Amino acid sequence: MKKILLIEDNLDVREMTAEILELENYEVTTAENGKIGVEKARSFTPDIILCDIMMPELDGYGVYEQLSEDQATASIPFIFLTAKSEKADFRKGMTMGADDYLTKPFEAEDLIEAIEARLKKSSFLRKEFSRSVQGLNEFIQEASKYQNLKDLSEDRELSKYKAKEEIFSEDSSAHNLYFIHSGEVKTYKHNENGKEYVTGMFKAGDFIGQLCVLGNSGLYTETAVALTNCEICSIPKNDFTQLLFNNKEVSHKFIGMVSNDVLHMREQLMGMAFDSVRKRAATALLELYDKGLIKDAHLGISISREDFAGLIGTATETAIRVLSSFKDKGLIELGESRRIILSDKKQLQQVADFG
Repeated sequence: MKKILLIEDNLDVREMTAEILELENYEVTTAENGKIGVEKARSFTPDIILCDIMMPELDGYGVYEQLSEDQATASIPFIFLTAKSEKADFRKGMTMGADDYLTKPFEAEDLIEAIEARLKKSSFLRKEFSRSVQGLNEFIQEASKYQNLKDLSEDRELSKYKAKEEIFSEDSSAHNLYFIHSGEVKTYKHNENGKEYVTGMFKAGDFIGQLCVLGNSGLYTETAVALTNCEICSIPKNDFTQLLFNNKEVSHKFIGMVSNDVLHMREQLMGMAFDSVRKRAATALLELYDKGLIKDAHLGISISREDFAGLIGTATETAIRVLSSFKDKGLIELGESRRIILSDKKQLQQVADFG
């Protein structure tokens, strides 16, 4: 049973509204002023709050401000109730961040509809979705119901790619973004001289191709190739754009799923511009380990020197010299099949931090 806190100073309105809600099988607790309302919000932990604006002790705006500053109550859906209907009053409440606004007297149907809409929104936004094909399908199904979308494609199926098989190619039409269910993928571009350089290394749980799908050219700006045997599912561009642009709440949640790590990407680009090759190389090795691409420091990762050079933005010969230097200092070992093994993560971290 969902719990509602009703903060209302008018006894008749408070009792009538509480009765309507209880008939709809909500558990209701009431408060006669804002000060008591804040106390009950913290002890009752309601699923939604209905709050009058003009009240003694503490008005509705003050209630909202205090609850918004408390992590335990900040995310509770909040609906203002008021006898006023002036636009300025409405704008102030919504600008503060309230979820909805009802003007008294209101119809019972309008009240219930507003509450159900906010609870539905809150349930969707609070739900966590795993970074897996199952979690992705669950998110799209929930988002589809939340937005009443009828034309999103059904459950996405996995496609298998063998090591070195191309997933999409530079300058081809960007019809899909891709989710890596298992395996490892690299993306690369060619410069004006036709030389290949690596733009990213990705693992299970990562998305690829999303920025290309949104690009103005309608083309992939890089090539994606499986480094190992992979299972990958695709999301059609139409589904992607609907999830991204139809609803602000869905968009924010979806961006959180598909962005991988935009902040990290920005820091990586800054590093490419200003850090030494040694620092970039150490940082790249530690990041490959943190992402799980180096599954164990003692097992290492098998990566071509060309790919590693592209990853840190330098010539292959320079990358080889830096790796040899790390080996001589005991930071790494160079095994068979071009395998790089981390021998001293602590010292590598010092190089990554201080160059």
